Amino acid sequence: MNDNAEQQPPTVALSYPQAQLAKAFVTALTHEDAGTRRRAEVRGQRWREVLAGLVTGRLSVGSRTPVDGFPAWVTLEVVRGGFATGTASAGGPLQEYETEAARSLGVPAERRALFAHCLTEPGLAWLGGLLDSGRYEIGVPEEAALLTMAWLVRHGETDAALDLVAELEPFADRLRFLPRPADGPVPDAGAAVHRRTVSEAVDTLIRRRPNAAVETQREALAVWQPFGDELLVHWLRTARDGRVLELVPDADWLARGEVLLSRYRLLAAEHTRCTKHRDPKGNLGILRGALEETVAGRPLDVRRLGLLRHAVESMVRRRGLPGSTAHTALRRSQAEQAALPSHHALAQLMLRRLAVLPQETGITDVAPLLGAVSGEESRETGLPAGAVVPPVIRQVVESALSAPLGTLVERGVVPSAEVLAGLVPQLVAATTAQAYGDETLRTLMTANYRAFRNRRSLLLLNLERQVRFEELPWVRAVSGQRSAALGKPDDEGALAVLRQLGELAVQAFPGTILPNPLVREFGVLERQCDLGAPFVEELAADIFMGTFSPKFLTAARIAGELLGGTLYERYYGVDYAAIRNPAITETATALTRSHGARTSPGFARLCAERAGAVSRSSSVAANGMVIEQAQILTTHNLATLVHRVGIAPRPGWAGLARRCFVTVCRLVSRVHHNPRPLGTIKDAAYAWRQMVFHLSLCPPEEQRQFIAGLDEVMARQPDHVATRLAPALAGLALVAEGGAFGGDGTADGSRARRFLGWSTDGHWMR
Repeated sequence: MNDNAEQQPPTVALSYPQAQLAKAFVTALTHEDAGTRRRAEVRGQRWREVLAGLVTGRLSVGSRTPVDGFPAWVTLEVVRGGFATGTASAGGPLQEYETEAARSLGVPAERRALFAHCLTEPGLAWLGGLLDSGRYEIGVPEEAALLTMAWLVRHGETDAALDLVAELEPFADRLRFLPRPADGPVPDAGAAVHRRTVSEAVDTLIRRRPNAAVETQREALAVWQPFGDELLVHWLRTARDGRVLELVPDADWLARGEVLLSRYRLLAAEHTRCTKHRDPKGNLGILRGALEETVAGRPLDVRRLGLLRHAVESMVRRRGLPGSTAHTALRRSQAEQAALPSHHALAQLMLRRLAVLPQETGITDVAPLLGAVSGEESRETGLPAGAVVPPVIRQVVESALSAPLGTLVERGVVPSAEVLAGLVPQLVAATTAQAYGDETLRTLMTANYRAFRNRRSLLLLNLERQVRFEELPWVRAVSGQRSAALGKPDDEGALAVLRQLGELAVQAFPGTILPNPLVREFGVLERQCDLGAPFVEELAADIFMGTFSPKFLTAARIAGELLGGTLYERYYGVDYAAIRNPAITETATALTRSHGARTSPGFARLCAERAGAVSRSSSVAANGMVIEQAQILTTHNLATLVHRVGIAPRPGWAGLARRCFVTVCRLVSRVHHNPRPLGTIKDAAYAWRQMVFHLSLCPPEEQRQFIAGLDEVMARQPDHVATRLAPALAGLALVAEGGAFGGDGTADGSRARRFLGWSTDGHWMR
């Protein structure tokens, strides 16, 4: 969903929640994994709550306050699609730690009683002790409220503390405002972040179960192959010239046969994974069945004797005689393979290693954890000494590595821009908290911000925006404590972090759209820097309302300052001079209020005209064409990052353009035989647009060299990729040489085309 909720539909039907409930219901009934079934049951219950709230009117979809009786700052339980269930994340039954706190403080086990006690002198002293020790955790933002109140009282901000208490008091019986206790303070990681905590890595390893296919193969190699060899050797004792049962079995042979059959029954009862030995048509089944008949004194009929002889001959022909050099080498290799420790067993070893580490933070050095099985560990676990930790387990441990973001990207711990966006709040939390001069308040606000960023976005209507961190009452109560308010600017650190994150996102994931959660964090840092350079979100075509907030126009003007007269402007047919000139755009871009929010109708009209969709259309593709034009005009934050933030990615602009083109080729290769290729084409067009942007920042000679070198790259691509990209490449070369597209975005009899991602009449790249 759109995290900023700039555009949302005016009405919401019940069909989506009903479909999600049905999906959860089917999963809860039919899925083979018990854990998955349990999670589906929980999802189903939440969707039932959504539907009940919609039907009764308790929930109003699209509002910043969708639950009757809760203000906007309350953290709500939100399910997929941005639907609130009606439950507060800080509500529900008392948590175990709340009950323990009530017992230790000598008050009734009720939230209002706990709240009231914290307003007394002993309660404030208790909260002050938590502040000083740092031994607390903030799971949801509300859990920071009373600690903030205590900090205000301690520092003489009595009026602010009373105002905060007055705002919280109506919810004292329903929401928990106490922090969670912790074994120790969270260490100051500085610029280090981690994707998972040690505890989360442990949970992942605990959920790991033995691989059924691998364990079945292990059983076949370790148990049934050797037993089959024994049966084969036993039958070969009756052979003459390679044909079994040419010699009459004697009493010793029959007795040995009974022993083999008895052992088979024991093995079959103990080793149940592999069932191939039960197949009466398989070689092992034939040998065993013939032995049972012979030991029982029943002569083999012609058919069974033929099957027996064929099975023996084929086994000898395929692997050699048991005891021969080839057969012995094969069985030795298979035994070594079967003796290798399972991933499940090595995961259990890794759990032992992780158990001694602090559980609620990352790992500063993973190398000692990833070493081979030691002699001592071998004696304790039975695993072979020197066994290597497999990559699949290494990845789980490395996901808890605590290091600078750049290091995590280089090591592959952060594989995508989406994962990067999930980690950035850790860094932004520490950066924004530096504005507070007091160390205890800085620690509290860091924990508070991280918890706040775990809030899920609501489905919003009428251009309403999500609740911001500074809107929380307890954050608002200490806003005067920020250093900037005291004349100590804190924007330099925020700008450095913003520049670092911008460079990392652009160079690490070329050709990838900046995810909305990442854009949101950029916006937080930008407001702290006061750059006056807004960051714009990606809008969803299926819920687009046909208008834009004023920041889109501002972003387009910033792009015009950078890109006027460049290849980018010529390629996309943009008149940035008109957009930048207030005298020309004053009427067209006058700000109005739509649905109570400020909008820029002129910018919306410009995007619609460029998309060829002036009239309002309910078509998702038509909406997508309009949104794409807004992305073209604003460069979707690239110009803001370059022109105002000042990013300078290490590969250089030409290097980034090459990386983007590699992404384009990879995406276009997925169009081939794709029954639903439009999403992939849209992503490829976005990567292409990034390529043109980066190329436009290169000198003309470097642009010519880049375009000339694309032929060499295309020579290494499959024919279907080269064929699909040929019109786009021709169009880029045409514009670079001074040519221009026609009004329909084509030239040279449609042999050259402007590469856009959306179309209402079937995309030419299909």
